[in-house]
Amino acid sequence: MTTMTSQTIVGLTFFILSMGVQAHESTAHYMANEGLMVEHGDTKILFDPLFRNDYGQYMLLPEEMEEALFAGAAPFEGIDAVFISHHHGDHFSPIDMIRLLREQPDIRLYAPNQAVIAMRSESSNVDADIFERVIAVSLEYKDAPVTLNMEGLLIEAVRIPHSGWPTGRLDIENIVWRVTLNEDTTVLHMGDADPNDVHFAQDAQYWNRNIPHMAFPPYWFFSSASGREILNNRVKAKRYVGVHVPVSIPADPLLRPVELRGFDLFTSPGETRTISTED
Repeated sequence: MTTMTSQTIVGLTFFILSMGVQAHESTAHYMANEGLMVEHGDTKILFDPLFRNDYGQYMLLPEEMEEALFAGAAPFEGIDAVFISHHHGDHFSPIDMIRLLREQPDIRLYAPNQAVIAMRSESSNVDADIFERVIAVSLEYKDAPVTLNMEGLLIEAVRIPHSGWPTGRLDIENIVWRVTLNEDTTVLHMGDADPNDVHFAQDAQYWNRNIPHMAFPPYWFFSSASGREILNNRVKAKRYVGVHVPVSIPADPLLRPVELRGFDLFTSPGETRTISTED
């Protein structure tokens, strides 16, 4: 019979508490523009990680980060899934995504149909097998949200028009992804969603049923009254970190335009945020 000393009991208690904390801790890693990695334990997902066009105002993925991603090196080892918001040059590169899937055979890709069509047009016969790991989501505006499942992931998707609605970019399939990792941490990536409540009001029950622990809206949701109302009354995430921030907006909040000073923004590749699941 083994006798536990008080010191052993304290040590075991600390170990158990530490395991409990680790089980609920997730991290968001900023890559560039709207590129993000979210990890929870051994589960890792990416949003909009590879693109080639900065349009003269957005940040591109640093070279060393890109090399690590293709090589599956830290911190990008063991990526489970990649999510693409839409087929625009500052969010998605078909050729680079084909390369990533070729070099990392365990990754699954979830993307709007337009992005998958672009990949097929750039691929060759030798790449045919990678499309077995590609899930195309085809949603028209006002279609009901869809739910997909992958081991360790609950994936929900809804089409929200690209910013510029109702006069511009109406044909762009912009997908807002809500992903729950290991039945624990829920995150929301909004792509270039348009900040008009008419797009969100029709799916009020959808927004209410799975509140994100962290959401990543494009920065213009913070700088418009309608965008802030959507975040407060529809998305209702526990915490927000803005993305798609032009390089002209400083990292120092005090140097930003007044309307952006009170909000958390990703501005530097390699930044991280802890995602808490505590109330």
